[in-house]
Amino acid sequence: MTILNETYTLAGGIEIPKLGLGTWFIDDDKAAAAVRAAVEIGYRNIDTAQAYGNERGVGEGIRTSGLPREELFVSTKLAAEIKDYDQATAAIEESLSTLDIGYIDLMLIHAPQPWNDFRGADYPEGNLAAWRALENAHQAGRIRSIGVSNFLHTDLENILQNGTIAPHVNQILVHAGNTPAELIAYCQDKDILVEAYSPIAHGEILNNPAVAAVAEKYGVSVPQLCIRYTLQLGTVSLPKTANPDHMLSNAQVDFVITDQDMDTLRNLDERDYGDSSAFPVYSGK
Repeated sequence: MTILNETYTLAGGIEIPKLGLGTWFIDDDKAAAAVRAAVEIGYRNIDTAQAYGNERGVGEGIRTSGLPREELFVSTKLAAEIKDYDQATAAIEESLSTLDIGYIDLMLIHAPQPWNDFRGADYPEGNLAAWRALENAHQAGRIRSIGVSNFLHTDLENILQNGTIAPHVNQILVHAGNTPAELIAYCQDKDILVEAYSPIAHGEILNNPAVAAVAEKYGVSVPQLCIRYTLQLGTVSLPKTANPDHMLSNAQVDFVITDQDMDTLRNLDERDYGDSSAFPVYSGK
């Protein structure tokens, strides 16, 4: 049994594969081929977002993958700027139409603030309005599970206290060098599964000598070590790539990191994202 066959069970009872394919920065006209390649390798969890601009291509890849729809777990995200019930409802319908795969397995609010105000003001009412739209689509059977992304404690509390359904997932930035242990523990305590995006730190961690030394000890690559690290934290790992060779390598993580090495990686502080620091998720603003 490889990691591609392993799943977690969400609070709603639905199974989600532990390893997924992230599609950020994969152009729409290249997304279908990337999805088909991933499915052929054995991936069953594909993650996209309205903001990625590639839902159409991802949907085409799903439809032409040769697999029955129910064998794939497909996630997308409501644009972070949408903090209004009617706009959220319309955007959900647009994603369903653009993907054109019948239903969505998981849909998330992409961020608790619009990107141009990330980690700025609070938007409790707007998030609840967007959440209500997701709840209604979920109850109607259009979306099998619902969640959030980039949400901190207070953002989650707002949904938990005022929503009807608790988030099934919180997708956040997690990698060796950036391990928000308290937030992960809080989510796990609330039965909210954490998904780790950018588990390879947008590639910058490849240059970290401490991480390279640990990887060498296990005879694995730095990306393989980083993916395995996020899996052992109990998260879904979502490395992004359009390269089939990298997809294959990223799935070859059937080794176990010792507790001591997990602590080393957990205590590492490495948040240099190079040119990518311009993105709000990496700069924190």
